[in-house]
Amino acid sequence: MVRRTVPAMRFAINIPPFTDAGTVVDIAVEAETAGWDGVFLWDHLQWIPDQLIDVHNPWVLLGAIARCTARVRVGTLVTPLSRRRPWQVAKELITLDHLSAGRAVLGVGLGETPESDFAAFGEPDGTRDRAVLLDEGLEVLDGLLRGDHVAHRGPHFRVDTRVSPRPLQEPRPPIWVAGIVPNQPPLRRAVRYNGIVPIGRELLLPDQLAAYIGPHLRPEWDVVSPWAPGVPAEEYADAGATWLVESTEPLGDWVPEFRQRVNAGPVLR
Repeated sequence: MVRRTVPAMRFAINIPPFTDAGTVVDIAVEAETAGWDGVFLWDHLQWIPDQLIDVHNPWVLLGAIARCTARVRVGTLVTPLSRRRPWQVAKELITLDHLSAGRAVLGVGLGETPESDFAAFGEPDGTRDRAVLLDEGLEVLDGLLRGDHVAHRGPHFRVDTRVSPRPLQEPRPPIWVAGIVPNQPPLRRAVRYNGIVPIGRELLLPDQLAAYIGPHLRPEWDVVSPWAPGVPAEEYADAGATWLVESTEPLGDWVPEFRQRVNAGPVLR
């Protein structure tokens, strides 16, 4: 086994919380022991609804994970802010930051799928509608997380207050914006925050990553890329990635194989 040798790169797992809740927490603890730098959770209300797959709340699980770990970054990849009240997300993220002693990260995006996670609950499911809600929600969320008095009167949210406590991280926990390649609006959105999470229809290769983020790349950004099997981490680093993320397709008896990969640690493949 060849351990990672890329000092600027960090490695994370992204767990679908679609199994026993305790098992999700156990996998997170195993990931920290195995040398991963981050543990993130998918954020969905449903997954393949006609099969009634179990889907647990990631925020409750992240609280447990924060108390059972000491080093890894913890957060969601990604939370559909377009179906959330931004002040509720602010309170959840602030609490997670305190529970984890300043290790919280928030990934945000439009959310998938429009049918099962939005329309099924009476939420706006159009791409444009979700994008407008996401942008306005981010504006409110950013101010609340910074401890500012937020006076906002928009088409969807009206806020005139501040929240306490503030997060431990200054000026607030990092916010990463997800986008499906080659869509450009997520890149324009991400430049206002701390990073980009590019998502391909299949796992992105380094040349695809470089082509997508290259014109927009900025030194202070986190570039959080999926990690395709067999591709050296150095190639992703050359393309601009700062994080590589392993996940899985949660179909069938997926937990044992994924757990085996997690316990093998972040290896160069």
